[in-house]
This record gives sequence, structure tokens and C-alpha cells, in this order.
Amino acid sequence: MHHRFGLKALVSVWMLLAIAGCSTISDNNESTEREPASGTQGNLLTLDALYKSSAYRAKSVGSTRWLPDGSGYTDLEQAENGAGQNLVRYHPENQQRTVLVTAAELQPAGASEPLSVADYSWSDDGSKLLIFTNTKRSWRTHTLGDYWVFDLNSRQLQQLGGDAAPSTLQFAKFDPQGERVAYVMNNNIYVEDLASSAITILTHDGTSTIVNGTFDWVNEEEFFLRDGFRWSPDGSTIAYWQLDTSGTPIFTMINNTDELYPTLKTFPYPKVGETNAAMRIGVIPATGGDTTWMQIPGDPRQHYLVRMQWAGNSEQLLVQQLTRSQAINRAFITSADTGKVKELVRETTDSWADYVDDVKFINDGESFTWLSERSGWRHLYRVQRDTGRMTAITRGNWDVVQVLQINEQNGWVYFIASPESPLERYLFRASLDGSGKLERLTPDQPGTHSYQLSADADYAVHTYSSVEQMPQTDMVTLPDHRSLRMIEDNNTAQQAFNQVAQADFEFFQVTARDGLELDGFLMKPPNFDPSKRYPVLFYVYGEPWGQTVANKWGGERFLYHTYLAQQGYLVASVDNRGTNTPRGFEWRRSIYQQLGVVTVRDQYDALQAMLERWDFIDGDRVGIWGHSGGGTQTLNALFRYPESYHVGMAIAPVPDLTLYDTIYQERYSGLLPEAAESYVETSAITHAANLQGDLLLAHGTGDDNVHFQGTERLVNELIEEGKQFQFFAYPNRSHSITEGAGTSQHLRTMMAEFLQRHLPAGGR
Repeated sequence: MHHRFGLKALVSVWMLLAIAGCSTISDNNESTEREPASGTQGNLLTLDALYKSSAYRAKSVGSTRWLPDGSGYTDLEQAENGAGQNLVRYHPENQQRTVLVTAAELQPAGASEPLSVADYSWSDDGSKLLIFTNTKRSWRTHTLGDYWVFDLNSRQLQQLGGDAAPSTLQFAKFDPQGERVAYVMNNNIYVEDLASSAITILTHDGTSTIVNGTFDWVNEEEFFLRDGFRWSPDGSTIAYWQLDTSGTPIFTMINNTDELYPTLKTFPYPKVGETNAAMRIGVIPATGGDTTWMQIPGDPRQHYLVRMQWAGNSEQLLVQQLTRSQAINRAFITSADTGKVKELVRETTDSWADYVDDVKFINDGESFTWLSERSGWRHLYRVQRDTGRMTAITRGNWDVVQVLQINEQNGWVYFIASPESPLERYLFRASLDGSGKLERLTPDQPGTHSYQLSADADYAVHTYSSVEQMPQTDMVTLPDHRSLRMIEDNNTAQQAFNQVAQADFEFFQVTARDGLELDGFLMKPPNFDPSKRYPVLFYVYGEPWGQTVANKWGGERFLYHTYLAQQGYLVASVDNRGTNTPRGFEWRRSIYQQLGVVTVRDQYDALQAMLERWDFIDGDRVGIWGHSGGGTQTLNALFRYPESYHVGMAIAPVPDLTLYDTIYQERYSGLLPEAAESYVETSAITHAANLQGDLLLAHGTGDDNVHFQGTERLVNELIEEGKQFQFFAYPNRSHSITEGAGTSQHLRTMMAEFLQRHLPAGGR
């Protein structure tokens, strides 16, 4: 449910009729757009402008790739005739532009148009291009599709998969020599020789329950495990995951809208306390043969194999294993030949331990890098592979947010951090030798900075944004951070936004009852009058996978909040403890088994502090809204503090935590049966009888992530308790509630009209 954000028919229950003055949701915005107060400077936003045009929509730069040899970076650009895309290279220093592959060369024989490139990658020598196209979803992401190889020497385009059905290949990638491509099809792993087009099937046991080289729903969603195999560095073998999902309960969703009779979608989905898939890792010759299974200890259904990679050579693997509770993460070195294992690192907590992405082997494989929170802060360490001895590379009362690149030759590690403020992100580098030498490379430009570094870290694609600045992406040199070329400045959309009547935006801090400082933001109406009292609407997420208070461009949600501020609302958000901000181990772990309790207590404390600080907040007009985990926190705020929160809008919430998946919910709420009482206390349904305010509840019936089932259970509880509320079900929409023409605008219009009825805007 950390995803966060992420209409053929509109369903409402009869109970909404009991809401006095309930108006019909209209296709236009007349009921939600108020006349501006006199003196408003700038344009007023409309929902049509936000959702039916691209006037304020920032463009992203997603196709940039560094060439393996460092000779430049590549990008996809629209062809001159508008048909397809050219793949172009830019020299990193002088920005000379060269077309490497034309759109015409990516048009298969007999096809009427070039391939539509969803993604691409390079062979290690840069001589071949692998193209992913014609994609479709497997679970929640587009991992199924067709693959083509373009040879830059022969200028030939070649489709992979033989006579495979369209959109059935997954995760294709070159071998280290660029001579073969391995991929997954129908839960088996294949290797295709590019010269002869001969295809070898490596695994033969793939079925609907035996999964080779890819993953089930829950591992894809919560551990971001999708691509389930790795070529060895010498190309002789392939290491892969195998899952056995037999025994995992099957979840069924009903699609009532697309055909004459309802159709069913079924898939394994382990809810809290239910049976997980068994996981194991094996190594198989790339030419075919028997698999050697790694002898990792522990019940495979009570542990997770969360990361696997070759350990700096072609003889050993590094495998990370979490216990089911996720309180312990162990790193093993395993022998690819025998399967024997040796434990090197163990991270143990009283809550949950984090796995480590992008472990890097250095010193000719004698050591590797590791992220740990054992000091109370997330820092980078060097681990000796023979002894497991750890040496700190970074130190201090601050967190490493993300490791980007390690340049062993020059002795630097490059990473994102923000030691001074959790609201921002900057690029730093530290000496690999553990001397503690630390340099900030991002200039003094407050906001959020992200980077794609070249292999030698001499250049980077740099993206910057702030609360009022849309993302700008340029090419910079490092370490001096000199800008070479603006790739995307979003100037047109920025200028349009600059003409909008701006809400007055400020960051602030308030203190919780135990003295902990909480970060927040407040938006005021353009014609704010401090002598009047205004309604306040809080936006909340509040769970460990999100941060709502940050100095970065907020996209659609920020624009919608600007629209609401123009209507006469104060809009605020506070990051309670436990949210994903770089404020240390204790901050993040303090909500273990306390979701919905301590999290919402912090929100309540923030509200009380704000009411005491600012007289212009009307304490009798307080609203709150959120999506996914934020919807859950909205319910808890309404139910636990009914005297303080008068209006709530819960979008796709999890009212009963036992209905969510094992990996996410057990990580933060504990295992059954030991934590049974905690699950009851922290579930919103338990406290639904306390509802006093006005509740809008909306959910997509096709939500395969946070199931509609939970909202239905809440509806039943509210009915039993005699509580009136407004309820909308979006037919066959997923967790984001965005599919279908007009859906996003419909949801936001419904929310705005609900606020106008129950939380009247404007100062008094």
C-alpha cells in the first residue's frame, strides 16, 4: 500500500442520500470553483486545466543511458517525420549529437511503423542494442513484451523468441560477451544464440506454480523482485530464483464491466499469516544441464531470499536472506559449484532489518560495500569477504539515502544524503579508504537533486526541483558540477504555473507530546487574511514508504492542493515518526506494531500545536485526506480523534491490516498469532463506531494491491453501527484509480465537492 499514488459506471450506496444537501457530481466544475476574492493576482486553476490539458504537466527524462565505454550518453528523440524515435548519442563534454540508430532502422520488415521503444539496454561492448517493446503488465508492472536486437555493425534488426506468442518474453539481457541473450518465457529460462537464432531451454519445470527466473505478485510488489536471473561474469552459467507458489492462497477479483458475463482474475496472494511461496536459488550451465541449488539454511517458506548477485567472480554468489519477521538479515557467500554456504554478515533488530541494494565488490573481490543502520544511522561500510569484518566508510548523525556509484580506481563512493535537512537531497562523495573524507558536490541550491552518473563519475545527468520549481534536467561535469547542456527545462509548463495565483507556501516544525520535532508544510489561500479563520485540510500518508514534506516538485497532488487553496482552504501536511525520511533508525522503527496509533497520535499532536500557534486556523473546520496508507491513516484520525477531525476522505485504504500482504504488513505489524491483539488494535475497523464527522470512502474494485474487500468490510461495520457516509466504487480500477477516460478528474471533482458541502471554504 506504499504505492502510492499512485468510468464506465459510478456506484454509490443509498446511505449517501442521508447527507443533507448532497449534490450530484457534475461533469463541469461549477459547483467546486469559487469566485476569487478581489485583488487575486494570477490565474485561477480549473480542474479541466489540470486534467484535460498538459499545460502544467512537467516532462520527465527517462530514456537517458550511459554507453558502457563512457563515450557519451544516449537518448530517444522523436524522428523528424514524427514516425518513431531515433536513438542519439551526445558527447559528454562537447555535447556533439550523433544519430546512432534511426527510427527507420527500427522498423521491422513488412511493418507499417517503427518499433515503439519502451526500454533499451546495451551489450557490454556497445555493439548491440536490446529493445523492449509491445509491453503489457504481468502483475502491477509492464514486464511482459517483445524483444529485438539491433546490431550496430551489420545494421540488422532481429526479433528474439522464435515463434513465441506476442508479449510473452521477460527480462531479456545480453551475456557478458554480447553473443547470446537470456530471457524468461512462461516461467522458464531460455538462452538464444544471436548468430544462429538457436534457442536452448534451460529450465523445464515451469508451471503456473513453479516459477523460474521471475516472481509472484507479493515479491514483485514489496521487494521489487522482478528480474529473477543473473549471468555469471564469464557467461558460462546463470544463477536464478525458483519459487513454488503451491499452497499460497488464491485471491479472486471480479470484472463486471468488460464482458456480458463477469470474468475472474485469480493469482496467489499471501495475506498476513498465510502461506508464502517457497524460494530457492540455483546455478545452471548456460548451455543447459542440471541445477546446483544453494544450501541456504532455514524453512524456505519462512524466509525470504531478497537479493542475489555474483560475488565479484563466476564461482560464488552473495545471497541476502530475511527471516519471515524480517527482524534478521543474513548475507551468505555460496559456492556456485557445490551449493555450500558461509554466513558473512548478520543484521539483527527488534523490529525489521533492511536488505541492501547494489552491493559492490572491490579490492579484486576481497571486500564488498554494505549499508547498515547498526550505528543508529544508515551508513556505508566495507566488509572483508573472508572474515566479515566491517569498516565504516561514512560516519555521522545523518543517513546515506542512496548509493549511486563507486569509482574504485579514484577511491570514491558517490551517494545521496542530506545531513542538514531531511527535506532535501544532495550529491556527496566519500573516500573508500574509511578516512572519513567527505565532499558535497551539489552546489548551494536548496531542493531535491538526483543523478545518473557515468561509469567513471566524471559526468552526470542531473535533475533538480523544489516546491515551486518543476524538474530541470541537465548534463554536468563532476566534481565541479559545471552544467554542459540543458536536457529538459520544462520552461513552458513552468511559465504557465508562474502565471497561477500562488498559494503562500511555508515549511514549519511542531513538537509532539514527547518532545519530538515533526516537519510540516502549510499552504495559504492567495488572498489570505490573517484576521480571519480558515478551514484546514491535511494531506497524510504516514507510513514507512512515503514522505509528504519535502522540498521538491509535487506534481499533480501539489497542483490540486494549489487549486484547493485558491478555493479558500489552508492545506497542510505533517510527516509523523516512521515515515521514510533520513532521520535515523529510531525515527523509522518507532512505529513498529503501532501503525494507526502512534502515527495518528503525531498527526493529532501536530494539529493541536498548529491551533495554538496560528489563530487563523479554524479548529471547527478540520479535514484530512489520503490515498492507500494515507487513506488508512485518514480513517484512524476520524475514528480515534472524532472531536478534532470533522471531515475525512479515505481513498483505497486498508481498514483491516490482516487483509494486506505478508511481506509489507508483517514487517511493520508483526507475525500472527503473537501480534494478534496488536492487529486488532491498529486496524481502523475496530474503532469505526467512533465516527462522528463526514466520511468519503472511495476504492477501485479492480485493486489487486489493496483489495476492495477491506473497504467492503468497513462499509459493513459502519452500516452495523448506524453511521452515514459517502461511498464510491470505481469499477475495475486499480489501486491508483486512474484507468479510463475522465477517472482522475472525476475523483478529484468528487473530493472537492465533498469538501465544499461538509468543510465550507473561505475565511470567516
